[in-house]
Amino acid sequence: MSNYKKILFTGASGRFGQVFKKIYNSKKYLYPSRKEFNITNYKSSLKYIKKNKPDLIIHCAALSRPMSIHNTNIIDSIETNIIGTSNLVKACSIQKIKLIYFSTSYVYPGLKGNYKETESIQPINNYAWSKLGGECAVQLYKNSLILRICMTEKPFVHKYAFKNFMTNFIFHDEVAKFLPKLFKYKGIINVGGPIKNVYDFAKKYNSKIKGKYIQRSKTTINRLKPSMNISRLKKIIND
Repeated sequence: MSNYKKILFTGASGRFGQVFKKIYNSKKYLYPSRKEFNITNYKSSLKYIKKNKPDLIIHCAALSRPMSIHNTNIIDSIETNIIGTSNLVKACSIQKIKLIYFSTSYVYPGLKGNYKETESIQPINNYAWSKLGGECAVQLYKNSLILRICMTEKPFVHKYAFKNFMTNFIFHDEVAKFLPKLFKYKGIINVGGPIKNVYDFAKKYNSKIKGKYIQRSKTTINRLKPSMNISRLKKIIND
């Protein structure tokens, strides 16, 4: 499944990171704190990498929630998601390390849904723009894999779920279990579950959840379908 001897995981204190760490806690995995490994500081990041010599980096560290922060504080968004990722790309290029980057399904336009990895992109919000900024740096480095992911906590934490937003939600623990199967691949892979509206996804696990609709506006109209085609993912994990 994986020939990598030492794997560095960024963002271990995050929601997905905590789930992943519980499953993979062997000595081959490095889970540094932000104090030990701050991606926004290029020199210290490179120093840590040279010292610990990983041959694969899984890059999950990012500024995500609340989504509004990417509108009100674009400096932090840029520093972490764009510059921080660019720092890792530079370090991986120098040290010849494979890089796996966690991006988002929200980089797709959201106009028609069922987007393949080869289709055009147009982020639907500022968070997605910041993740696409990271993608731009990763795309320059050929020894890399970009995962456009749509995942959420288990159980579904929100009291409401949208009935008119089509996506590919999948739980963190499901992604964590099959992630090592993706380690050897390069390019871009869409990662998520079957296409559903968020309400139908959540209702399966919480019968009491309430449905609501995203109110259409100039920014949301016709951009409620960022769902992905996950055919490539299915072929890989089912082999």
